[in-house]
Amino acid sequence: MKTISCMNIDENLLYSFGAEGRDYKNRETIFKEGDHALYYFQISEGKVKLNNYNEDGKEFIHNILGKKQSFGEAMLFLSQDYPINAVCLEASRIIRLPKNNFFEMISQHPDLSLEMNACFSQEIYYKLKMMQSLASQNPMQRLRGLLDYLKSYHNDDCHHCFHIAFTRQQIANLTGLRVETVIRTLKKMEKEGHITLQDRKILY
Repeated sequence: MKTISCMNIDENLLYSFGAEGRDYKNRETIFKEGDHALYYFQISEGKVKLNNYNEDGKEFIHNILGKKQSFGEAMLFLSQDYPINAVCLEASRIIRLPKNNFFEMISQHPDLSLEMNACFSQEIYYKLKMMQSLASQNPMQRLRGLLDYLKSYHNDDCHHCFHIAFTRQQIANLTGLRVETVIRTLKKMEKEGHITLQDRKILY
């Protein structure tokens, strides 16, 4: 699964600058909204969602990340508190590198800084594309915006072969739609030939 975080620093390099690996349980919080940013985080094993909740308690998922992906590093540069939560979706091992060590590492390895700039640019692009899609009142356009983005990171330009590794509820939380609307719209998209539904898998 490929999503907006593309940063993947060699684990041995992280450990050489003082990183530590920590094990988290399913549903355990890594950091919560309002916490101060103190670490660079990278997933060694497992899966993490970045989310927050509106005043009515409705969850909005910003991203779901997997093995060898990083999160939260933008806040290190801004010296801002986290505007989101990071929660494990399964038992996970997370490598964390203290902020000062992180800046020492990228000062000694400037190629990492260039790579990180490219990743930040991808994230900005994603946010702009998603804002454009979410502004639409058309549920299909919202879903197509999300699916097009996810597939853009897939190497092969194939038809109905890219597995969208999200549940219907997660797609609803990513697009701001009701889960019933997502289910109904996916069925309509299948009928119109945009996707294939196979054993509850979404192939795009």
